[in-house]
Amino acid sequence: MKRFLIAAMSLLIAFSALAQTTPEPTETVLNNAYATAAKENKKVILIFHASWCSWCHKMEASINDPSCNKFFNDNYVVAYLDVQENAGKQSLENPGGNELLAKYNADKAGLPFWLILDARGNTLANSLMKADGSTSTAATDNVGCPATEKEVDYFVKLLKSTSKLSDGELAIIKTRFRKNEVTKATAGTN
Repeated sequence: MKRFLIAAMSLLIAFSALAQTTPEPTETVLNNAYATAAKENKKVILIFHASWCSWCHKMEASINDPSCNKFFNDNYVVAYLDVQENAGKQSLENPGGNELLAKYNADKAGLPFWLILDARGNTLANSLMKADGSTSTAATDNVGCPATEKEVDYFVKLLKSTSKLSDGELAIIKTRFRKNEVTKATAGTN
């Protein structure tokens, strides 16, 4: 009996661990983010990222930095969708994430790609910054993780227009994201 209980517990633990590593479907991630945003009167920052993407990790680290994390948490629900994983790692992807990325014409934009959405899922802004003199955007206009002065200014402008962040809070966010430029200059583009 003791062996049976140990075997049953082992199976239960194994299935539990497997269930925890299976990414949630995109629809679930979005519905949870929208529900929280509606309840807390916030916007949603939806970030498409991948495990191999160093700039995705920098974006997440910048948002979660203690100097500015509270500002994001007070104004946004930040949600992540794992997409475009390398061969053998597709199990990390949120089911439906790649299709949603394609819906926003961003499947060739590079990662991270992000959107700012209202609690009903309407797009308020995205990470495509018009090139100087251009009247439209292309996938190549993705700022990814903002780092250069121009990219960070664009990001801060969008945060200002979609939140209640003060100028002082936005300045702190700008300072944090500008720290990414040193690495960007040596690592190439997003």
